[in-house]
Amino acid sequence: MEISQIIEQKRNSGQKVRIELGCGPNKKEGFIGIDFLQLPGVDHVANLEEGLSFLADESIDEITSSHVLEHIENFEFLMREIHRVLKHDGTHSVVVPYFSNPWYYSDHTHKRFFALYSFEYFAKSSNLRRKVPGFYHDFHFEVKERKLIFKSPHFPIRNLLKQFYMRLFNLSPWMQEWYEESWCYAFPCQEIRYTMKPVK
Repeated sequence: MEISQIIEQKRNSGQKVRIELGCGPNKKEGFIGIDFLQLPGVDHVANLEEGLSFLADESIDEITSSHVLEHIENFEFLMREIHRVLKHDGTHSVVVPYFSNPWYYSDHTHKRFFALYSFEYFAKSSNLRRKVPGFYHDFHFEVKERKLIFKSPHFPIRNLLKQFYMRLFNLSPWMQEWYEESWCYAFPCQEIRYTMKPVK
């Protein structure tokens, strides 16, 4: 079935249209899966470097991705496309590797790493103390949440300690900034999660 038909079917049944970029074979339930490879669960095959031309303006309620954006060379273009296709009250949620995590440097397919301020460059305002220029782009997002993710899935005892770090450093934006400025290499963070809305 074509992606346009899937979207129309969801609309007709009163469901929100939710897209998972780079879903792989483990697509989230209720999402339309988009991936570069034709894998089980993938609803539409597309190269994200070429954008989302198969989706209409302001037609999507939610876009999510996990460990996808770090593989994108043409990052700003894809962000512009995500902004274009999201409804004015839509949501973009993303999980990406944090720059101090040494594990991610071993993957040669990674094009970029992310930090606390990465998506603030696409915002006109921020609740973080250090301000970064938001005038580089003519489209903007409002960052609703950012969370540092600490984990050691292969080492249970270390994982318990990292749960403490996660609670401590996510207590407030001030604590997150203090972590990034002073502690990020002493206690490497594995991932960072952002939730944002387009500013139309």
